[in-house]
Amino acid sequence: NEDRQPVCCGEIRRPVSVQKAFHDGRSSHTPTGNVTLELSKEKPNERLLDRQAAQFVASIQKVESELSSQIRYLTQVATGQPHEGSSYSARKDCQMALNCADYARVKLGELCKTCDQMLEQL
Repeated sequence: NEDRQPVCCGEIRRPVSVQKAFHDGRSSHTPTGNVTLELSKEKPNERLLDRQAAQFVASIQKVESELSSQIRYLTQVATGQPHEGSSYSARKDCQMALNCADYARVKLGELCKTCDQMLEQL
């Protein structure tokens, strides 16, 4: 089902585009049948063959480009790098703020102990 959101990433569009690229790749094989038929003729139409070949190459390049894009996206997701639809940056900022707050809490605790010790000595 194309509408079902995958568990591994927060974006629905990505898996759908992989399926579309696969479908485009399958449909790009249709011109090969036409080319084979044309080549079997005694006098093949070279312009038609050239046009069909150009369409086939363009179709394959489109599929290759989309699949390369998918590979780049999945590499980002798999390595935890920020990517579109990612909350990585916000989570990292939040974690850094929590670390700073913990550090400040420790330092304030040390300061309080030092102040208490000084007051006891007076």
